[in-house]
Amino acid sequence: MVKFNKKTAYAAIVALGIVSLLGDVVYEGSRSAIPEYFKFLGASAFMVSTVGGLGEFIGYAFRFVSGVLADTTKSYWFFTILGYGMIIAIPLLAISGSWPVAAVLVVVERLGKAIRSPSRDVILAEVSQGVGTGKAFGIHEFLDQIGAVLGPIIVVLVMVSTGNSYSIVFAFLSIPFIVMLLALFFTYKKVKKIQDKARTKFSGQDRRKGLSKSFYIYIGAVSLNTIGLVPIWLILFKGSAIVTSASMQWVIPAIYLAVQAVDAPSALISGHAYDKKGIGVLLIPFFISIFPSILVFAGQDIFALVISAVLFGLVLGMQESIYRAAVADLTPMASRGKAYGIFYTMYGLGFLVSGVVYGAFFDYGVSIVVISIYAILVQAVALSALLKVKAGAER
Repeated sequence: MVKFNKKTAYAAIVALGIVSLLGDVVYEGSRSAIPEYFKFLGASAFMVSTVGGLGEFIGYAFRFVSGVLADTTKSYWFFTILGYGMIIAIPLLAISGSWPVAAVLVVVERLGKAIRSPSRDVILAEVSQGVGTGKAFGIHEFLDQIGAVLGPIIVVLVMVSTGNSYSIVFAFLSIPFIVMLLALFFTYKKVKKIQDKARTKFSGQDRRKGLSKSFYIYIGAVSLNTIGLVPIWLILFKGSAIVTSASMQWVIPAIYLAVQAVDAPSALISGHAYDKKGIGVLLIPFFISIFPSILVFAGQDIFALVISAVLFGLVLGMQESIYRAAVADLTPMASRGKAYGIFYTMYGLGFLVSGVVYGAFFDYGVSIVVISIYAILVQAVALSALLKVKAGAER
C-alpha cells in the first residue's frame, strides 16, 4: 500500500509533467515545421490555414465529449493513454507522401489532445489533494513549457543538420515519442496507486452533486477574459509588419520564444500564490489582460510589442495553470471530466472570437480609442463575474 503524502504526490505530479514535456517535444516541435512541409507537398495557403483551423477547433470542441465519456465510464487512464498514443500521427508524417494524408494525421494528433486533456487534468487534480491544485497545475505547466521550447529547437537542429529533410525530421521525432510512451506506462503504474489512495482518503469529503452555478459563472468569466485578450498570432503578425528588414526577421520567433519563456515561471509562481490566496489570485491575470490587447495597436513601436508579448506570456502561464486548478476546486470529483471538457471548449471558443474581433480591428484600422474601450469593457465584465465566484467561494 502506497502511503499518500506530499512526497508521493509531488512524484506523481512531476511524472505526469514529464509525460507532457515529452509529448510537447513531439507535437510542438512538429508545429514549427508543418506549414512549410505542407507547402513542400503542394498544399495551398488556404488548405494550410484550413487544416490548422480545423485541427485547433477539434482539439478544443471534442474535449467536452471526451470529458463526459470519461466521467461516465470512469476510464480516465484509458482516455489519457489513448490520447497520448495518438501523437504517433506526428512521426507518421515522415511517410505521408501527400498533403491530404498529412492533413488527416495533423487532425488525428489534435483529436488525441482533445481525448486526453480532460482525463489527464482529472488525474492531476486527484493526486494533488493535500498538496494544492495550484502548485500541481503550475508544476505541470512549467514542465509542459520546457517541452514546448525544446521541441522547436530540436527540429531546427535536425533540419539544419539534414539539409531540411522533412522525412528525417518527423522520423526523428519518433525517438521522443517512444520515450514518452515508456514514461507514460511507468507513470500509470506508479500514479494509479497514489491516485487510488487519494480517492479513498478524500472521497468522503466532497458530497456535491453536479456542476454548480458558481462553476458556470466562472466559465463565463474565463470565456470573456479570453475573448478580450489579443491572440498571440496577431502579436507576431504585427511584429512582421514592423520588422521589415530581412536580416531582422529573427526578431519574430524570438518574441514567440519570449512568450514561452515567461509562461513557465508565471505558471509556477501563480500556482503557489493560488494555493495561499485562493481564486482571488485570478483577478491579476484578468486585469493584466487589458494591456497587451491595447499595446499591440500602439503604432509601430517594437518595444510596446515586446511588452505586449511578455504580458501575454504572463497571462498565458496563469491561464494554463491556475485557471485549470480553479476548475478542480469548483467541481465535485465525479463531474470533473465534464467540467474540464466545458472549460477547454469555451476557452478555445474564446480565442476563436478573440481572433475574429482583433483581426477585424487590425484589418479595418479601428482607432486605438475604440480598441481600448473594447478591451477594458470586456475585461471589466469578466472581472465582475469572477468577483461573484470569489464571493461565493469565501462564504
